[in-house]
Amino acid sequence: MTTSAIKDGDVSEDGEPTRRDFIHIFGAATAAAGAGAVLWPLVQQMNPDASVLALSTKEVDLSSVPVGQAIKVMWQGKPVFIRHRTATEIEEGEATPLSALKDPLARNANIGAKDEATDDDRVKASDGVVRPEWLILVGVCTHLGCIPLGTSAGENRGDYNGWFCPCHGSHYDIAGRIRKGPAPENLPVPPYQFVSDTVVKIG
Repeated sequence: MTTSAIKDGDVSEDGEPTRRDFIHIFGAATAAAGAGAVLWPLVQQMNPDASVLALSTKEVDLSSVPVGQAIKVMWQGKPVFIRHRTATEIEEGEATPLSALKDPLARNANIGAKDEATDDDRVKASDGVVRPEWLILVGVCTHLGCIPLGTSAGENRGDYNGWFCPCHGSHYDIAGRIRKGPAPENLPVPPYQFVSDTVVKIG
């Protein structure tokens, strides 16, 4: 086959890309860019808006929470218990052997899923900081989603100095670990970190 038998624009004599090759590549690139321009707004509209992102984290000032007391705040529509533990409560939490626990896992979003439910691992923040005086828990019973009763005016609830769910009788200890009753798991610890000595950011 001679060169004259090949249509103009198919292949050059030296094998280099021709005008037809360029047109195909340019057309494909233009189509891809157009598809991206159409899809980008659709993807962006599915992202949460600023008001939703603002609710994904919550900063709490702890300076007004005295030792031995607890507060409840709302985060992502869920109650979060923040307890300022006494030295005695910390000692009690640390002294509890893992063999006494129904659920041996920490259930702490800040550490590994397989970490044990030691007192230290229940109070570990996302940056690895351990402040044993501050216990932060999602206040939803792991049985059927009730809200356990905790410290009220210095009064502790349940058999283990922590929280008690009156709906079905689940007892949690001073580290929020399930000790008695139908609840299968410890109260979960949300992601959090201290942004200052007195302010914690949840989420």
